[in-house]
Amino acid sequence: MGHCTPAPVRSGGHGAMDHGAMGHGASVEAPPVVGDAPPPPVPTTRAADAFYDPVAMARAERQMRREHGGMAMHQVILNIAEVQVRNGRDGYRWDGEGWFGGDIHRLVVKSEGEGDFGRRVDAAEVQALYARAVDPYWNLQAGVRQDVGAGARRTYAVLGVEGLAPYWFDVEGALFLSDRGDVLARGEAWVDQRITQRLIAQPRVEFNLAAQDVPASRIGAGLSSAEAGLRLRYEIAREFAPYVGVSWERRYGATARYARSDGGGTGGFALALGVRAWF
Repeated sequence: MGHCTPAPVRSGGHGAMDHGAMGHGASVEAPPVVGDAPPPPVPTTRAADAFYDPVAMARAERQMRREHGGMAMHQVILNIAEVQVRNGRDGYRWDGEGWFGGDIHRLVVKSEGEGDFGRRVDAAEVQALYARAVDPYWNLQAGVRQDVGAGARRTYAVLGVEGLAPYWFDVEGALFLSDRGDVLARGEAWVDQRITQRLIAQPRVEFNLAAQDVPASRIGAGLSSAEAGLRLRYEIAREFAPYVGVSWERRYGATARYARSDGGGTGGFALALGVRAWF
């Protein structure tokens, strides 16, 4: 009579069927979703990483980096070491450098100078520089320069660049600030043109500039001097190559006036006989 009385069971039709007895009540696994499989292992730079211990691989990688650019190396090279046959008094000239370090950091020592036979060295300098590679072809350099020889013995701070320009031109440029406040600059470039595997022609140019007159060093403001030359060398070995060439030099402005007042010339041509060597 009350609302809690269960409804009577119907005796006929599908509603009376016992589905649990027929087994339809058992759980059924859903089919796997396509693309739901775990991803493959992340690929590594080296196939060996899949087989060797990471610690051993890290040790091997450090050793490989050291052997391929990370080790310290050295070189000494004389780009120019020559006798100059001039119209008048013959002379000599040298230009070279040595370095120690790796691909990124290096200690560089440069030296160049010239003079006449039978006299003191006219002008010479030594530079000690720290070089830092800023890209695969260019180095930034900073350090000190000391002048020696017959002229004023000044000390300079140096900031420069050195590198390989397009078409295989070797280029160097530097700014110099002396302990007296003098500002100088230098730029030079050369390129090796192979005629044969051993015969090489090297054209070369150099410019020197000053921000002010430096009477003690016999240097005038502006473009103080320029030089151009062509040297033909034969590589008896890659490390040793005698050469013959011609060099032209000219002093300008106040620098030329200083040279004339000292009884010297303002420039001209010279026959160059020398050797290029490195080790």
